[in-house]
Formats: sequence, C-alpha cells, structure tokens
Amino acid sequence: MEIAKKVSYQATIYACYLGYFVQAVIVNVTPILFIPLREHFGLTFEQMGRLVLINFITQVVVDLSFSKPVERYGIRPFIVTAHALACVGLGLFAAAPLLFSNPYTGFVIATIIFSGSGGLLELLLSPIVNAIPTDEKAAAMSVLHSFYSWGQVVVVLLTTVLVAVLGSGKWYLIMVMWTLLPLINIFAFSRVPLAPMVAEEHRTKLRTLIKERFFIVALFGILFGAAAENTMALWTSTFLEKAIHLPKLTGDIAGVCMFASMMGIGRALYGKFGSKINIYKAMLWGSALTTICYLVIAFSPWMFLSLIACAACGLGVSVLWPGSLVISANRFPLAGASMFAVLSSGGDSGASIGPWLVGFMADKAPMWMKNMPFSMNGEEFGLRAGLAVGIAFPLAMFFCLKYLIKNHGDEKFQQVELLNSPAVNDSGDAKNLVQGADA
Repeated sequence: MEIAKKVSYQATIYACYLGYFVQAVIVNVTPILFIPLREHFGLTFEQMGRLVLINFITQVVVDLSFSKPVERYGIRPFIVTAHALACVGLGLFAAAPLLFSNPYTGFVIATIIFSGSGGLLELLLSPIVNAIPTDEKAAAMSVLHSFYSWGQVVVVLLTTVLVAVLGSGKWYLIMVMWTLLPLINIFAFSRVPLAPMVAEEHRTKLRTLIKERFFIVALFGILFGAAAENTMALWTSTFLEKAIHLPKLTGDIAGVCMFASMMGIGRALYGKFGSKINIYKAMLWGSALTTICYLVIAFSPWMFLSLIACAACGLGVSVLWPGSLVISANRFPLAGASMFAVLSSGGDSGASIGPWLVGFMADKAPMWMKNMPFSMNGEEFGLRAGLAVGIAFPLAMFFCLKYLIKNHGDEKFQQVELLNSPAVNDSGDAKNLVQGADA
C-alpha cells in the first residue's frame, strides 16, 4: 500500500511573503521618488499623479483579464511571469532617460509593465495561500497581507534614506536595487510546490457569483475598505505637512511608516490570534475604529491627537481588505481565480477612487468658502474637508458588514458550498474537486 507523502508548503508561503514585498515596491517606490523626478526632468504634478493612476488602472485591467487564463493553464507560469515583469519594468524605469528622448514616455511604459506585475501578484498570491491546507485561512491571509505593510515601511524608509545618502541624482540606482527582490522570487516560484486548485468541472462560475447578494455586498465592502486604507496611506504625509505643519521629511517618514506599521501589526496579531476571533466582528470593529480616526483627523485641532489617530487608523483598516477575501473564500470555497480577480479589481478601484475623491475635495473646498473657519489657510481647510468626505468609506464598510453579519455571519454558513457539493456527496471526500496547480 502506497503512503502519500505529505507536502510541505513552508517555502511557498515564504515566497508569497516576498511577493507582497515586491507588490509594496511596485505601488510605493515611484511616489517616494516623485520629488527627484520632478527636479531632474521637470515633471508636473499632473504627470506624476498620472503615473499613479496608470498603475492602478493597469492592475484592474490585469486582474480582470487574466483570471480565465490562470484557471486554464495553472498558476506557476503566471506567478513567474509576474516577477519577471517587475524586474523588466523597474529596470526600464531606471533606464528611461537613456532609452527615450522624452523620459516621461519611458516612465509611462515602464509603469504599465511593472503595474501588470502588480496586478498578477494581487490576483495570484491570495489564492495560492488560500489553497494551502490549513484550518486557519483567515489568520494565514492576514499574515500574508501584513507583509505588504512591512514592505511599505521598508520601501519608504530605505528609499528615503538612499536618496539622502546617494543624492537625488542617483535615483536610478535605487530602482535597479529594487529589481533584486523579484529576481529572487523568479527562481523561488519556479521550484516551490503549489497546492492544487479547484477542478474546472466543480468550480463555481463567475456568473453564479455575481448573482449572489453576499458576493455583491462583499465586493462593495472591499471597495470601501480599500478606499479607506489607501486614502489615509496616500494623504497622511501631505496632511501632516500642510495641515499639522510638521516638516516634510518628518511627515513622509512618520506619517506613512506609522500608519503602515500599525497596519502590519494589526494583520500580524490577527494572524497569531485569529483562530480565537470572529472575522466578521474583527472587521466590524476595524471599520468603526477607522471611522472614528477619520473624524478625529478631519476635525481635531491638536497635533498629538491627530498623530495618534493616523496610527490607529492603520490598525483599523488592517483586516478590511484581507478579511473581505477570507469571508468570500469561506462562503464560496469552490470559486477559482475569477472570484479573487473580481474582488481585487474592486479593491484597486477603491484604492484609486478614494484618494482621487479626497484630492478633488481638497482642491475644490477652499473655492466654496469665502472665509476660512478657525483661521485655517486654504490648504489646511481643503485637506480637512477632503478627509471629512473620506469618512464615508469606512462608514459604508461598517454597514456592509452589518448586513453580512445579520444575514450570513453565522458559522453555519462557512464552507456551505463545499459541503453541499455533489462531488463531495457522491464520493465521500473532496479529492475530485482539485486539479494540479501546475497544470
């Protein structure tokens, strides 16, 4: 009698952690280098903002375009390609002034390439970890997403320090340095074992998912949660500089890193103690805390209280995005990459819409007021007004969660689709439900 060898997925998990570090580089390194790029190439604020917009739009397009090919051809070729694209994109960005007569054209092309990598990473890393056999899916997903937060802290700190040490003229060396992480992971994902995914004949179709009220509410939930997270992440340093009047370097490092550190701590803590905590209630309390933090930041005149609220907001948003993926995966365990693709595109949409809306309000609000209240200048009033509008994001997430808890939050709903699957009922086990991840 042949005894099946137990597969260890520890190396796979470590590779996924590094993958989220790569994602943090893709999202955060360009904004940190905006000032050097502006100084050396005369880029306008609109051109710099356009690079961020291109980044998120590309990720949404990739999320939606590659779910079917991934389900058909397997995960491995796409996860390896994702890291190769990151290397090429970051390297091309560094070389753009040498290769293009107009460097900005090169920056745009490079951004599209490494943003395509980011979209694939977002599409693939969560289902890879979710497929690994464990009784603590929520904890595993939370720890995975915490590495984006730690990556964000490292990218911000190290890039800022290197710009100061090497000089802004050596910005391209920093971009080349960051290509080492995806290069390592190309070799890692070429070798590590990947857990089998749900077989196509048993997979929940996307057209079935979009008819489920639970899925639609969860999709809006991840949109609002991502908007709350990324709005604060992208506007914290500007708010601390312009509204709280901290020095720019202090605002950049203390603001972004403080927020990201608390977000990482929150995800790591849930990863350790998540088996004892109801994921729905954790997300509900997180959205409530985030709402309070937005209120304090928008209206508090006290610097110290605003700094505390910025940090606490990172803790509040920490479980919103990964939690949305977990409750959806629990509710629809036979859904494949298509479900994660749609959820990720919803998150990316919120991540772009939220910061843009706050920026729009920050520009327009001072024009609507003849006299600024409380002796505020136009910039401070605009930023506070924009963040006041941002209160709607965590508040909307709160009500989405209230609905899900009322109608679907009971444990009896967990894994309901798997238990009711004809394949399980007919065969007595779930071995027919999966196919090789390398297929």
